[in-house]
Amino acid sequence: MDEKFIEIKQLYKTFHTKKQTIEVLKGIDLSVGKGDIFGIVGFSGAGKSTLVRCINRLEEPDSGTIRIGEREITALGRAQLNEQRRKIGMIFQQFNLFDSMTVAKNIAYPLKMAGLSAGEAGRRVDEMLSLVGLTQKKDAYPGELSGGQKQRVGIARALANRPDVLLSDEATSALDPQTTLSVLDLLKEINQKLGLTIILITHELEVIRYTCRRMAVMEDGKLLEQGLVKDIFQNPRCGTAKNFIGVYNKFRSDYGEEAK
Repeated sequence: MDEKFIEIKQLYKTFHTKKQTIEVLKGIDLSVGKGDIFGIVGFSGAGKSTLVRCINRLEEPDSGTIRIGEREITALGRAQLNEQRRKIGMIFQQFNLFDSMTVAKNIAYPLKMAGLSAGEAGRRVDEMLSLVGLTQKKDAYPGELSGGQKQRVGIARALANRPDVLLSDEATSALDPQTTLSVLDLLKEINQKLGLTIILITHELEVIRYTCRRMAVMEDGKLLEQGLVKDIFQNPRCGTAKNFIGVYNKFRSDYGEEAK
């Protein structure tokens, strides 16, 4: 496995308001292997979402570099960036679907923006609906769907342009536990079928443990620890990881399940 398919070096990001300057990312160094499912965990305000939004430059970093494969994302001009973004899918906590569009039209939207013909877009939509198990919901509207179904549509739309990378920003936080499990199973299936590299942002350790092979821990804009999930769970080094895993193990113990 290429441990540097995604490589981030010395990434900084600051937000400026009228009253204050907030340094959100403070020299992030991170490597993600091709075909990996990589989890990033941290408390609210740690900078997780800003980091993932910098990867496709929805947020512009102040300095540092981001490389995906052979392309340095931070060096791309606008036209090249728009082309590269088609290779970086993203799913969100609140789904971000168009309520006035059917499921099929939601999935077809990025294909239309990419200039695909109506026939090719239609075939791609059917392919994505089959992949996420929503073929029968093709003509439904988002308001007619459950939360889990909406997220599956979001995943289908994110995959429509056949990306190399999928970014998941708290994509299961608004879902109940059973639905969360089904969505995580879908992400694992997609990872195996398509060889897709997935970066999963969450504050839920159970999501990391169930889904990811490698992980990183963030706090206050810094990446404190990264490595194999099993190693960090068994021997957390930084205080934030110890706090997360301590609470996680206590919940498991309280509910009668022995922490592994």
